[in-house]
Amino acid sequence: MDHFDYRDGVLHAENVPMTAIAEAVGTPVYIYSRATLERHAQVFADALSTLPDKHIAFAIKANPNIAVLKVLARQGFGADVVSGGEIARALAAGMKAEDIVFSGVGKTRAELQYALDAGIGQFNLELEEEGAVLAELARAMGKTASAVLRVNPDVDAGTHAKISTGKSENKFGVPISDAAGIFARLSGLAGLNLRGIACHIGSQLFDLKPLEAAYARIGELVAELRAAGHVIDRVDLGGGLGVPYERGKVPPAPAEYGAMVARVTRGWDVKLMFEPGRVIVGNAGVLLTRVIWVKPGVARPYVIVDAAMNDLARPAMYDAWHDFEAVVPNGERMVANIAGPVCETGDTFAMGRDIDAVQSGDLAVFRTAGAYGATMASTYNSRPLVPEVMVDGNQFAVVADRILPETIIAAECVPDFLK
Repeated sequence: MDHFDYRDGVLHAENVPMTAIAEAVGTPVYIYSRATLERHAQVFADALSTLPDKHIAFAIKANPNIAVLKVLARQGFGADVVSGGEIARALAAGMKAEDIVFSGVGKTRAELQYALDAGIGQFNLELEEEGAVLAELARAMGKTASAVLRVNPDVDAGTHAKISTGKSENKFGVPISDAAGIFARLSGLAGLNLRGIACHIGSQLFDLKPLEAAYARIGELVAELRAAGHVIDRVDLGGGLGVPYERGKVPPAPAEYGAMVARVTRGWDVKLMFEPGRVIVGNAGVLLTRVIWVKPGVARPYVIVDAAMNDLARPAMYDAWHDFEAVVPNGERMVANIAGPVCETGDTFAMGRDIDAVQSGDLAVFRTAGAYGATMASTYNSRPLVPEVMVDGNQFAVVADRILPETIIAAECVPDFLK
């Protein structure tokens, strides 16, 4: 459930008509619903309520807006981060350092140092050398870094190839066959408290079976490590639950996921860590756009909107689906291609889609745009960086400005040899 619905024929975000936001802020613009964010956070937490010991860390990469993070921090969420910049955002949003989990395959020495200085709660190690470097840095500071080893269970998540992370050919984690040896070597290093295992097999999952298979392998590894004398007190199960981008295609509910986790992990006697992202913020946001032209085409018309692939990259990157709806529908339908103004053939959002009939000047939204939307935006074609708005009941506020080309140009410098 989200809080974007029609009232008196006009699409609203909570109690605010989209038309009012377009008039005040312009288009394109991302719009987030605070009520939806809170509801999704509560539903996910409730789904895990039977687990005796757990920690939920929101995957900041899905939506790093400070206002969004503040909402989730107030729901008791920590942060899953993959860069020093994301650590800074989590802290700025009021998330506790000890509730931050540092994931990512390419942490630099400077980022590891920064994370140690900040006192974050957990490092998810991606390779043996990283663990050795982290131990060295921690020792030099007189600290002990709390860490887990990320393993690759070689399980196909059955999702898009570009967001699959748990197969043997993917870059993430250490092979599960090598994990026991690496764990043994790292666990003996001063400055490092290696206390468990992590895994994450992919994103936008619509089937719990791959997750269950991966977790079963993790459970076997935990038993093997304990038999070798290691103390294991936490396991990070990652994230990956899908969201319904296309009407009628429904992923497993968080409650189904929670029941599966409870069953598979019974008897593990560890703190379970979770890193949800998309499932929390995906349906909590839309991208509001305006139709520039309805351009005649050979087979069907092109609806040219003022949002582009630089504002919402998912369709161009992953052939991803986003429902497209008129803000003030007239009840008529049309079959059309939907495209943006960027000079790339790939700047298309849909081809041959049955949509609300629209014409030049009409407002429309791309649904389920709260995850991997604004965070992946760019200024390609020297376009402004898309702004973001949060709605709370009958009020709204800009939570990220539209960054104009002149502001970006002002940050560039002409060297003396060109003057």
